[in-house]
Amino acid sequence: MAEGSSTSCSVLDVTYEGEAVMQNPIVANETLTNSRRSSTRSIKRRKFDDELVESSLVKSERVRLRQQALSESKQMSLSASDADIEHSEPVMVPAVEKKKVHKSSKSSSKRSKKTRVIFSGYGKDLGRWKPQDDLALILAVQQTCDLTAVYLGVKFSCKFTLKEIQERWYTLLYDPTISKLALQAIKQLHPDVTAVVQSRALLSSEEEKCLASVASTAQHSVEVFEQLLEKNASIFSPGRTAKSLYNHWLLLKQYHLLPDQTVQPMPKGDHVLNFSDAEDLIDDNKLKAEPSDEELEHELTMADQRQKKEIRHLEQELPKWQILVENVTGISPPEFDGLTLAVIRGRLVRYLMRSKEITLGRSTKENQIDVDLSLEGPAWKISRRQGTIRLFNTSEFFITNEGKRPIYVDGQAVLTGNRQLLQNNSVVEITCLRFIFLINQELVNTMKQESTKNGST
Repeated sequence: MAEGSSTSCSVLDVTYEGEAVMQNPIVANETLTNSRRSSTRSIKRRKFDDELVESSLVKSERVRLRQQALSESKQMSLSASDADIEHSEPVMVPAVEKKKVHKSSKSSSKRSKKTRVIFSGYGKDLGRWKPQDDLALILAVQQTCDLTAVYLGVKFSCKFTLKEIQERWYTLLYDPTISKLALQAIKQLHPDVTAVVQSRALLSSEEEKCLASVASTAQHSVEVFEQLLEKNASIFSPGRTAKSLYNHWLLLKQYHLLPDQTVQPMPKGDHVLNFSDAEDLIDDNKLKAEPSDEELEHELTMADQRQKKEIRHLEQELPKWQILVENVTGISPPEFDGLTLAVIRGRLVRYLMRSKEITLGRSTKENQIDVDLSLEGPAWKISRRQGTIRLFNTSEFFITNEGKRPIYVDGQAVLTGNRQLLQNNSVVEITCLRFIFLINQELVNTMKQESTKNGST
């Protein structure tokens, strides 16, 4: 028994060496200071590349040593426990091991929290692939069984490459976590969104054959495709409508893809003439030396003659013009000459009356008048033929209103269809324009005397 007790004491001394160290604070502090590496730098600075490499190596070496120490301590504890069981001695669990167990439990809880956060993140955002994209991909693959056709024919929410589409399809097939989350997101879609995606799904080969059975020679309506959808309900996808089938059939007809349509064959021969070949055949020298065109020359000469006749006519009409418009300056020329019967003076221009009757108004391309009042000022409220001024045989001037707005003579309104006598220095107002009517008494008196002589003779 003495030998057994001595051996057990030696085992206990070895086993509880760490506990003795932990119970003695001085030894514990010394061991901690020796094992812990502290920095002697007072100011932290950014490390250079070589220092980063060295520190990473040191950290990896420290982790390796720490793992090795843990494994050795576990082996020692196991050997101690076996010896205690054999000698039926009570064994106490060291405090270091308890702390390690506690740390491992904490790390396991942290990992579970991280996995929960990751799974919740998957539910919130599945990346660039949205639920409607996943639904469109699944439906298109079920219809065509060809990922290349899906890449060429399906319009997703954003542009995906063929490789991305293949990776997404394989992920939905073989990754249970992502496929489960994707199916949950698809189930949460609004029914209207799901119906739109189903209606836009690619057509299968059987559906194409059913649509090709409709002849392209006749003009069909949506009712024909409703009947086709009812007869072949097992062939067509549940999301198909008669309108979508009709639109797809029109596209097939437009591009001559129906079986009863024929495409015009290419012209026979080795070489097909194109635009560049036709352009090479043109001779530029022939284009430069244009032959003389007799008809064109004849038309040009006739147009020249017409212009010359018009110029001669205007030159002959020049002395017969009834109204001459002259700018009013500070030094005004004499009011009357031997041909002017009266003058209508405004603020900017003056109009000379050289015939017994003149017209007033606003001239346009279709309506030419003698006195254009728009030269004096704003005349958009004046009629195109506002009135006339006429000299009677009694040597009296009368103004007649032929427009919509009244004419005021010395403050008296002259309505439409009425006329008013004009005296010398009479004030004529038409809308916002004001004029003074001046009479050449000498010329009027001489004309009156000549008329009386001619009447007496």
